[in-house]
Amino acid sequence: MAYGRTTTRESQSVDKLADDLQKCVTLQETMKGVNDYWRRTDTCMGAPGITEEQAKKIDERIVKARYPWERLPFSDYDIKNNYAEIRRLEKRIAEITRNQEVGYSGWEFFCGRAVANTELNRLQLFFDEKPNEKERSQLKANGFKWAPTHGAWQRQLNDNAIYAANRLDFLRPLDGRSVLDHQPKAPERDTGAR
Repeated sequence: MAYGRTTTRESQSVDKLADDLQKCVTLQETMKGVNDYWRRTDTCMGAPGITEEQAKKIDERIVKARYPWERLPFSDYDIKNNYAEIRRLEKRIAEITRNQEVGYSGWEFFCGRAVANTELNRLQLFFDEKPNEKERSQLKANGFKWAPTHGAWQRQLNDNAIYAANRLDFLRPLDGRSVLDHQPKAPERDTGAR
């Protein structure tokens, strides 16, 4: 793969994450609705969001339950774990969207090139020749991993990746500026009131 070549994987990734998020939200509403229905009626038959066959299996499982926490259609930990997954997906979508808005840019350095691959969400370092042992150990110490499928040293594209690249002298841009000077100003993160 030639360096700098990207695909539409990232936009597909955001779409897939949005689909996964919607499925989790729907599941969360279903689980809460079924639990509420069961508390009112002591059965899942007729509960919204599930079929009669599913309701029958849940009712049978509840009857056979040995422990009190098994006597709900969906346990508290199922609901909490699904809610945690919802939060994780929301944060991931926001992170990818933010990285696309920042517009990180690549640069050329002595014997190589850095590419800010927003589609793969990676800062990729392509070298003309294999880096020496000292450079490889510095790359590893700064979070870069060798990716044979891409033929590049890479790490997740974020502010920390740019700062890590800026610390490595052998990645200094050919124009003499620092790596940070090549990057646009990142928008401030909304930390919200605590």
